[in-house]
Amino acid sequence: MTTLDPQEPAAVGKQYANIVGMGVGDGPGPDVMAASTLDGNTVMSSDGEHVGKISAIMLDVRGGRIAYAVLSSGGFLGVGDTLHAIPWSALTPDTDDRCFVLDVPAERIKNAPGFDKDNWPSMADMQWSTSVYEYYNRSPYWSATRGTEKDEGGWDSNL
Repeated sequence: MTTLDPQEPAAVGKQYANIVGMGVGDGPGPDVMAASTLDGNTVMSSDGEHVGKISAIMLDVRGGRIAYAVLSSGGFLGVGDTLHAIPWSALTPDTDDRCFVLDVPAERIKNAPGFDKDNWPSMADMQWSTSVYEYYNRSPYWSATRGTEKDEGGWDSNL
């Protein structure tokens, strides 16, 4: 059985989030958190620039995984914001500074393909979703495995 140790840092190439910092707040975090508690969290670039805030966490309901986080940047009070789909694996929660760090420089984020609140792309469009993951140099979440084996009925034999 493959188990994930929440105290062990994510290995390179893995699809789950690494967590940095020693900060522990109220509640169950930082290993398990309600998605709604992450809305509005600041996102910093790898070069330390504030690049926006998390405005949504998008779930792959059938697959039971996070498809991507939505980064809102620019605009004023929600007007004129540009939204960006960010692979979850590209974000590192920083519990000390209570923010996320996106592991690309600010200039790359500013030039990233975006969308507006009235014209959301479809993550079901494999060409678009693959291009998002490639832009951030990530393997698509749907290609990740966690080492589980399925029995003949399709059930995870490690449960």
